[in-house]
Amino acid sequence: MVSGPVIGICAAVERAAWAAWEVESNLTPVSYTRAVSNAGAQAVILPPDDAVAQSPDDALDLVDGLVLAGGSDIDPSSYGARPQPETHRTRPERDRFELALAHRAIERDLPVLGICRGMELLNVSLGGTLDQDLERLDLHRHTPGAFCDHDVRLEPGSLVALAVGSESVAVKSHHHQGIAALGEGLSATGWSQPDDLIEAVELPERDFVLGVLWHPEQDERDRVVGALVERARTRLRAVRRPRTERLGGRRPSNARAVAT
Repeated sequence: MVSGPVIGICAAVERAAWAAWEVESNLTPVSYTRAVSNAGAQAVILPPDDAVAQSPDDALDLVDGLVLAGGSDIDPSSYGARPQPETHRTRPERDRFELALAHRAIERDLPVLGICRGMELLNVSLGGTLDQDLERLDLHRHTPGAFCDHDVRLEPGSLVALAVGSESVAVKSHHHQGIAALGEGLSATGWSQPDDLIEAVELPERDFVLGVLWHPEQDERDRVVGALVERARTRLRAVRRPRTERLGGRRPSNARAVAT
């Protein structure tokens, strides 16, 4: 029986090869599941599914927190723009799925963490737009496939500063896009140094909705994923109802009860 919170991690859709096979696959780097596990939660992978996108509550009922993970560029049509030459490898089915989950998770006040692409998707879900290709790639993605190291300045007293435990943090990043216009209700609370690109956003009207443009799952010292898990744990304790009741009486094979 699982006693800690369950964290859903949205999976990428990519072509992958192993053994004799090369097929379209649902992919999640082990670093995400390991970071969630190390923080004391169970990770479950949420693959894109148009049926679930039509009714996201069924998936969200299974988790206590949501991670919108990194990955390919978001289809610019999602924020009313045309693709520029640098935008490629979009996955509209993933965008539809994650936008639906993000909208509903925010409505339900479920703890949400957006990482890299996930921060951008969180912004788009609230009506924001993206810069499709940044000027300072030397700072944010100097070599495809290699993380960049730089500092981020954090707003004192913000959710992200409390999560990190400091007003500045050294991060690992790998992205060529960023936020252009902020989504409705979002506040920028972190900026890369020295170029002041928005690196963290949060939704003050919700308990825990946070996006970071860097990759906290790649650094064991980074406390952002742990902050999501802790908020999910607090929420789980506050619910104080068996998971089967939360699922409307359905009892999945891995169901667990919440102590009262």
